Amino acid sequence: MRLRRLLLTFCLLLGTGVLFIPLALLAGEVPKAMRYSDSDKKMLLGLARTGIEARLKGETPQVPKDLPPYMCEPRGVFVSLHRGGRLRGCIGYLEAVKPLTEAILEMAAAAAFQDPRFRPLQAQELADLEVEISILTPMRPINNLEEIQVGTHGLYLERGFSRGLLLPQVAVQCGWNRTTFLEQTCCKAGLPPDAWKEKDTKIYTFTAEIFGEHSKPAACAPQESK
Repeated sequence: MRLRRLLLTFCLLLGTGVLFIPLALLAGEVPKAMRYSDSDKKMLLGLARTGIEARLKGETPQVPKDLPPYMCEPRGVFVSLHRGGRLRGCIGYLEAVKPLTEAILEMAAAAAFQDPRFRPLQAQELADLEVEISILTPMRPINNLEEIQVGTHGLYLERGFSRGLLLPQVAVQCGWNRTTFLEQTCCKAGLPPDAWKEKDTKIYTFTAEIFGEHSKPAACAPQESK
């Protein structure tokens, strides 16, 4: 049974380091997966930049009005920032806790200024900053490891109070197979690499619609810390 609301801020390990992400589990019907048009993607990427630029100016960005309803539905979403093919920040919501446009504005600014692995973004970095958005589907528990498809699924893993998440594109960029993907997700949760074999480890998959400004994926970089 899904909790109506679990207010919890915990430390997640994503991709190349540590993220602090607010997680809220809401009761009710989960949103259906959908694909966004090229014009939708362009607008959302522009919105992410608006959120970053507004924070730099000390302003509060406004969500565009008169958007189609599907653009305002709650969605889980991550905003990733890259410079020179390397990660510059990545923070997001695992669950559909806010309307998509509002979540992108908030998470873009958080990735730029609140990712604890990096110093806050500087204005001179905007020119070569590349934005990537990952819109998540709801997580589903797996019953068989064969269900995990590298290149399609992201992984979310939890054991006790330890939790880790890796977006689908990370395994592709790093050239991992299924076993390595599981091991790395365990490591990101601060667990031993083989913790995925334990009975009390819960493993979930999700997919994501991923789009960005860059022409090729960013390289798999070593872990960085602030």
